[in-house]
Amino acid sequence: MRPSLLPRLVNGPFEDPALFIRFLFENRAILFDLGDIHNLSNRDILKISHVFVTHAHMDHFIGFDRLLRIFLGRDKNLHVFGPLGIIKHVAGKLSGYQWNLVEQFTHSLSIEVTEIRNDMLKTCTFHCQNRFEPHQDQSERPFSACILREPGFAVHVAVLDHRIPCLALCIQEIFHVNIKKDALAALELIPGPWIQKFKQALYQNLPSDTPIEVASNGSSKHYAMGQLSQKIATISPGQKIAYITDIILSPENINKIKILAPGCDQLYIEAAFLDQDRSIAQKKYHLTARQAGHIAGMLSAKKVIPFHFSPRYMDKAALLEAETIQAFHESRTTQ
Repeated sequence: MRPSLLPRLVNGPFEDPALFIRFLFENRAILFDLGDIHNLSNRDILKISHVFVTHAHMDHFIGFDRLLRIFLGRDKNLHVFGPLGIIKHVAGKLSGYQWNLVEQFTHSLSIEVTEIRNDMLKTCTFHCQNRFEPHQDQSERPFSACILREPGFAVHVAVLDHRIPCLALCIQEIFHVNIKKDALAALELIPGPWIQKFKQALYQNLPSDTPIEVASNGSSKHYAMGQLSQKIATISPGQKIAYITDIILSPENINKIKILAPGCDQLYIEAAFLDQDRSIAQKKYHLTARQAGHIAGMLSAKKVIPFHFSPRYMDKAALLEAETIQAFHESRTTQ
């Protein structure tokens, strides 16, 4: 069964963190963290609709300038989420350039920045043709762990401790719709944009008699949504992908992680230090590989992907990976 969410780390484990998550059959992606993104093509960057920044340390935020440069001069609405201070940090980035020519742009770029606080979410919008001056009307709403919900998926967040607030993130499909190719062929239906519209109708829980227009050998047909679902679709639980980086191992952080991402299909988690150097990890508010593996086991994750290794182990990546996987398996067998 082909997954709908296609995540991949943008860089190697010793380079800047950034997780690119593409949506199957959609010209769209989201990004967890915004380190150096030069390994992403312009085409992939232009698919990004939402960026979730864990915190504004340079290696998690320096890619903002490249993203901005590629988006300039286009009709785009970019949504940025981050912890306390992210509005100020984005405003600082934008104020570092002169914008005297943007009134001539025929296309408009807007950047909507949402700051995640312990008690509320605060949103500020920056418009290109207003020289990226922050909009005076800044909206506020109560904090909720679910910071983005669309018909097909939701993104949840936990605010963790890295001496500063640092976000842990989890994207969850509402459910997964797999289209049976043999059923399409038997009905002489041709794959196309109608499939995504059909899926959206399912996600929105529209009435079963909702008409769906489908492509069939150069013509079109109409099926009731429920009838079409029975013929061509298999519905199963959706994917859950979690992303955790730059935190200290503490009871408070662990309790929040347990709530955020139990049973995740894929866990991307930092493994900055070998466990023999856990005292250094603690001082720097990072995890060891062994701690990362134990967290993955605690969550009953199906797969763990360690990343964000300290450069002190440049020739020992295999040791960090092995220590993570060993702890992961140990934790799973003792549960």
